[in-house]
Amino acid sequence: MKYLLMAVMMVAALVGNAQAEEVKSGLQVGKSIGPFYVTKTAGAKEDGVKVGANLCYRCKNGSRPQVMVFTRSADEKVAELVQNLDAQLKKNSSKQLRAFVNVMGEERVDAEAAAKTLAQNSKASNVPFVIPNEVENGPDNYGLNSDAEITIIMADGGRVKANVAYTKADDIDVEAVVASLTKILE
Repeated sequence: MKYLLMAVMMVAALVGNAQAEEVKSGLQVGKSIGPFYVTKTAGAKEDGVKVGANLCYRCKNGSRPQVMVFTRSADEKVAELVQNLDAQLKKNSSKQLRAFVNVMGEERVDAEAAAKTLAQNSKASNVPFVIPNEVENGPDNYGLNSDAEITIIMADGGRVKANVAYTKADDIDVEAVVASLTKILE
């Protein structure tokens, strides 16, 4: 009986963890990606946008394939994800792949500090780090879930082709995210 109870508890814990990773956040597959404004804080020194500029990066990227990362965390796993995305930008430059990281938080000053830390730790050279004008939960028209620590939206032709969200940044499956790029690079 004792072992049966332990087994049931382990299964419940595994199911709970799986459900935590499968949080729904942001625009879903097939939806149009709308404009939203951000302030560039760091990164992508050669993209023609100065630090401090307020613009719509989604608009700047047009209908090109693009990855929009929305994060409330600047931890190692997010830095690893960004580092991998940066490598994919270089590898897929002929396909005009773009990416930008939106750092969110309760206070703009804290989000800016986190964005700068993330830019430094990721060592990304082609990825801009930005603060959405709606700093607390990102653009209103994107439906980001406040329980998601990270939401990754991949779009091509102005439409969402893939979306993944995690309640904890530690749960990011970097390899799976990078593999999902095929959905916008075909």
